[in-house]
Amino acid sequence: VQLQASGGGLVQAGGSLRLSCAVSSRTFSSYPVSWFRQTPGAEREFVAGVGRSSGSTSYTDSVKGRFTVSRDNTRNTVTLQMNSLKPEDTGVYYCARTRIQYTIPTVPGLYDVWGRGTLVTVSS
Repeated sequence: VQLQASGGGLVQAGGSLRLSCAVSSRTFSSYPVSWFRQTPGAEREFVAGVGRSSGSTSYTDSVKGRFTVSRDNTRNTVTLQMNSLKPEDTGVYYCARTRIQYTIPTVPGLYDVWGRGTLVTVSS
C-alpha cells in the first residue's frame, strides 16, 4: 500500500487549496483515510478524515466549515478541499490509512500507512 499526497503550495490568507491523496491499494474502499498536519516542533495533529464512504467524515474543530474531505472509491483518491485558509493552517499535510474500519481515529499511532507530506503555506 502506498499513499501519495499532492496539491500543497503557497496561498494568501482567505484563499483555497485542494489536496489530493492517491492510494495504491486493492482494498482502498475498506478503510478510512485521514489528513494530518505538522509544524516544526509540534506533534502531528489530526485535521480531517473520511470513512469507507464520503458519508462519514470527521474534522478537528478549527477547520469545521472551512475544509471538506471526500473520497472517490472508483479512483482510489481522497481529497481535502481547504477554503478560507488562515496562517495557522500552515504546515506539512500528510494523508494516512488506518486499518480500523468502523470509526475515524484521530490518534496518529492508529494509522499504519503514511504518504509523504505536502507543504501548505498560508501568508498573512
